[in-house]
Amino acid sequence: MAAREDEQRVQEAVQGHVRNSAFAEAEKVISFVLSDPRVQQAREQVEAAETELGRELRARLQPFQDRYEQAVRDGDAARLTGICPGKHGRWGRICVLDDGHETSLKEPHWGLNSEGQPIAWVGSAPDDW
Repeated sequence: MAAREDEQRVQEAVQGHVRNSAFAEAEKVISFVLSDPRVQQAREQVEAAETELGRELRARLQPFQDRYEQAVRDGDAARLTGICPGKHGRWGRICVLDDGHETSLKEPHWGLNSEGQPIAWVGSAPDDW
């Protein structure tokens, strides 16, 4: 029985090592790709377009930001659960529109970035991405 447990621990350790090695290699590749000047230029162009669109939509969508901030101040969990789950938490973006806005209102995600500037974007990423 002990031999089987030892074998299982060894297999788990090998699998963990393989997984960690794969993640490390993937991070190297991603870092290499992201460091490419053309990729950085494309990222800057996307950010500029998102910022411009965010500014254009601000007059119409600012009430959603105000409502979100009020819900946060009040701890209004019911209101907060009705807000779009779309976010780019790593970049300080939280969509403040109603859940389902992409289909019902045909609006991109909208909110403020980490600098407090309006921003609009398409797609989402988890906080830990």
